[in-house]
Amino acid sequence: MPGAARRLYRRILLLHRALPAALRALGDRYVKEEFRKHKAAGPAEAQRFLREWENYAAVIQQQINEDKQNLREKTVYGIQLTEEKLHDFRDEQIGQLKELMDEATKPNKKIGISKDSEHKT
Repeated sequence: MPGAARRLYRRILLLHRALPAALRALGDRYVKEEFRKHKAAGPAEAQRFLREWENYAAVIQQQINEDKQNLREKTVYGIQLTEEKLHDFRDEQIGQLKELMDEATKPNKKIGISKDSEHKT
């Protein structure tokens, strides 16, 4: 599985090159952090992790292609998470999503992710 994870990681970083600069920076840091965190994941967790990132890569690839073909007036990257999907997340993951949303929606500010991404309640 390490070879598949490495190829997926590289593919995602290549896809991010087509994103607006601020989204690319945010996405690259998040991907690097998540892949680093899951290096020692067990087989079942690693399989689920890779499947979710493969889905992400497919969605971003499709959205980049649509943007290149001008199929949308304004390209919006990513997808809406369903309530069902959100219920599958752990509290830590919900905290990370909130941090990402806050960073991605900051008006006219440079996007950044702190090294300490643990959600504190």
